[in-house]
Amino acid sequence: MKLNGGSLSLLLLLVAGMGACQSTKKSTEINLTLKRELDSLDVVDQRYRKLLVGGPGMEVRFDSVARAAGIPPEQVGPYLSQRMVTQDSLNIKRVGQIIGQYGYPGKTLVGEPTNEVALLVIQHSTRIPRYLKLVEQEAAKGEVPFYLYARMLDRHLMYQNQTQLYGTQGCSYGVLNPQTGQRETVSFIWPIEDAGRVNERRKKAGFDSTVEENSLRLGIPYKPLTLAEALRIKQASEASSRQATP
Repeated sequence: MKLNGGSLSLLLLLVAGMGACQSTKKSTEINLTLKRELDSLDVVDQRYRKLLVGGPGMEVRFDSVARAAGIPPEQVGPYLSQRMVTQDSLNIKRVGQIIGQYGYPGKTLVGEPTNEVALLVIQHSTRIPRYLKLVEQEAAKGEVPFYLYARMLDRHLMYQNQTQLYGTQGCSYGVLNPQTGQRETVSFIWPIEDAGRVNERRKKAGFDSTVEENSLRLGIPYKPLTLAEALRIKQASEASSRQATP
């Protein structure tokens, strides 16, 4: 069949269009291999955290770990904490490699809820400053839930001794009671910038609870503190820890 110039041009446009459609379709396919790896990473990330969480059955869990590890029950907490820190270090190293190869593995690449795994690994690491801007960009594009970025931002601000924005972060410090001479644990929600409007910000960010409700979930009665008060508690805890160290 002989094609004239107009027919040939139309055929080339159709072929090019098919190629573009195929390319678009390919770019939106979920990477199942990467998804499976991240899902497995999520299980590993939570392994020691689930063992450390308080509540019913904690003593039974600790006894089981003590028997398996061959250590006294009172050493189980530090043992699990050290294991968790070691595993977190391995996890963030792998997530860094994945981001270097693919960019952030968001909803388009690995689907939901797997798109949250890398973010949670970053949240449990010391590399929040390195990836915070990237997570913010992904949240703005809808690749990860914005409220998870908000929680990471709060943690970053707390680590920088600044007021948080969404009231997601609580903390506990061991301080010396001057009356008894014993160390006591003081827990509180880290100070919040413009605390009177925090629930408005939480709702806009996608949280399904108020700061008061979130505090109860964390087991910390909500009592607003100033940044100066929080820093005094933190500094007192650090000072008493140095004194207790031989």
